[in-house]
Amino acid sequence: MGVQYICIPAFINVMKRKMLIILIVILAVALLGLSWVLGVNAYVKHSGGKSMVSEDGAAQLSDVDCIIILGCKVNGDTPSDMLEDRLLCGINLYKSGAAPKIIMSGDHGTVSYDEVNTMKQYAIDAGVPSSDVFMDHAGFSTYESVYRARDVFKAKKIIIVTQTYHLYRALYIANELGLEAYGVASDYDVYINQTQRELREVLARNKDFFTALFKPKPTYLGDAIPVSGNGDVTNDK
Repeated sequence: MGVQYICIPAFINVMKRKMLIILIVILAVALLGLSWVLGVNAYVKHSGGKSMVSEDGAAQLSDVDCIIILGCKVNGDTPSDMLEDRLLCGINLYKSGAAPKIIMSGDHGTVSYDEVNTMKQYAIDAGVPSSDVFMDHAGFSTYESVYRARDVFKAKKIIIVTQTYHLYRALYIANELGLEAYGVASDYDVYINQTQRELREVLARNKDFFTALFKPKPTYLGDAIPVSGNGDVTNDK
């Protein structure tokens, strides 16, 4: 049997063509993925944005069950700048008569980190009666905060308060969960690292697009605590 020889130049050309095809496929998949991510992001923003109103507009609404202030970082007993703006906005809405009750929804997953008591105390110091302020100690995510507002606190018509970039997603989730939800943006300041937040939020909108689609139960539910009652039943101190 004779020895078979491989033409090296021909072999190299074949490998180049295969590598080119692989590269084209990878780029095509990447472009499709990017198009999906950006498309979902745009859809969530468009859908949620339709329910945004001004502070004056929110004050004109009727029969709103509660204002939900979404939690954010605290430093000990002091709210971060973003959280303080959310609190100021929510308290202004309460005092304008937009809703009779407030839900402070945030992370109180450990003894050492407590967003909601800090939030409630801020409202009390601003003149809001303790009985009108509920604490959602298990608002570990935007989705869980809204889900628990519906199923634990029995709210049906709500006003959500947070910064604009976050509000799109919160309102989208609320609408998908069947709530009549309106949103008021609390952009009272310019925040550091906002570009990074905006980029992360694109991915968060994609994540919660699927979360709202499949509607998993939150980490905790528990007994009903109707927001029409006394907020002091949620006190833990």
